[in-house]
Amino acid sequence: MAKTARKRRGPQQAENAERSYPVSLGQAVELEVTGLNHEGAGVGRHEGYTLFVPKALPGERIRAKVVHAKKNFGFAELQEILNPSPHRTQPPCPVFDRCGGCSLQHLAYAEQLRHKQQIVKDNLQRIGGFSLEGEGAPVVHPTIGMDNPWRYRNKAQVPIGERDGALIGGFYAERSHDIIDIEECMIQHEANDRVVAAVKRIAGRLHIPAYDEVRHTGLLRHVVAKVGASSGEVMVVLITTEAFIPERERLIEEIRRELPDVKSIVQNINPHKTNVIFGDRTITLWGSDVIYDYIGRIKFAISARSFYQVNPEQTRVLYEKTLAYAGLTGEETVIDAYCGIGTISLFLAQKAKHVYGVEIVPEAIADANRNAELNGIGNATFEVGAAEVVIPAWKEQGIRADIIVVDPPRKGCDEALLTTILQMKPQRVVYVSCNPSTLARDLKVLADLYELKEVQPVDMFPHTDHVECVILMLRKGA
Repeated sequence: MAKTARKRRGPQQAENAERSYPVSLGQAVELEVTGLNHEGAGVGRHEGYTLFVPKALPGERIRAKVVHAKKNFGFAELQEILNPSPHRTQPPCPVFDRCGGCSLQHLAYAEQLRHKQQIVKDNLQRIGGFSLEGEGAPVVHPTIGMDNPWRYRNKAQVPIGERDGALIGGFYAERSHDIIDIEECMIQHEANDRVVAAVKRIAGRLHIPAYDEVRHTGLLRHVVAKVGASSGEVMVVLITTEAFIPERERLIEEIRRELPDVKSIVQNINPHKTNVIFGDRTITLWGSDVIYDYIGRIKFAISARSFYQVNPEQTRVLYEKTLAYAGLTGEETVIDAYCGIGTISLFLAQKAKHVYGVEIVPEAIADANRNAELNGIGNATFEVGAAEVVIPAWKEQGIRADIIVVDPPRKGCDEALLTTILQMKPQRVVYVSCNPSTLARDLKVLADLYELKEVQPVDMFPHTDHVECVILMLRKGA
């Protein structure tokens, strides 16, 4: 049988077909905004074609200019608000319209909380396949917010650059690496603002050159400031391209003079052409290697590279909810996967028989052991390694977990870890998540053996599109 010949499309025809959208670049459109996406941009449709418009809010009618188009959706820039939302509010930050740090300052805080609850629900339904209606459906609680959702961040990571011969430092403009010079950030602890401003002034006076990421030249890449919210102790971390710092002793002396609360001045060396902030080598230039802070009654030592939640007030809320979902009576063995520096593990150890924590980063486990010793906690054991390797080894040693707690990075749990949990069959799984989409994906896997009971969103990052969750799953038939 003869094959039917198919006429091949030329490159121009293919491009025309691909670009046959109902919008064109630069086109002005009027839109009814019907919702917010997971990044906090308004969602509207023009002739059935979806457009995302940053800083537009649901219920608004707007005029926008198309700036980017793909096959199924595009992006537009807000030009004019024709009919504003009753939930629109005036952002207090003077650089809100340029900085990429806060995407939701223009939305009333109560609506931010409702929006974040809805994001969690949408992901559980769309990705996880969970029904949230009817008898026995899991409960997604209202998002727990803050009484005062400002000045909550205990850590700043600020890129340093140069402009008109002076050092600048702040945060990147949205979807770019253009530095917005900032003297004051409304969501940063005031101590962090003081650190960044002082280092810019002092390094500028001492002619310490800023890093140029395009040319890969210069010395000072980032300033990282950390503050113990309860202790008031301050750490200054200078991230440089090489170990040598001109006028180093004078730099240290002037930082100490301008920042009387500083307890630690640290240098981290990152010589690579990369967007990763920290390098592998860290040197304490002056003072202590760590600063201290408390979450509830637990004291933590925080080093330059320690992962430590940036909102201490909401961290306490998050961990207390984790403790409540664990349902500890003092007789349980708990495994804490992705344990970091032991923050959740030590909280759980207050009421568990024994807690086993595993983390792949050796420095984090060193911090976890130090924090256990610092608090006189003897019923916590920490081990370096991949959770999906270490936990089965513990099982072979006869360790049986009544409860497994996971607090993975944004990418979610490793597939092998989920398999390990299903094989271990603990009575409860408590999942702490910073990404609703990967949370929903992982819960769908665990749903073969576990029933999703409760989901508690917690607003760890007010005025941004991020939301944390604590969830409780119970083994079916347990």
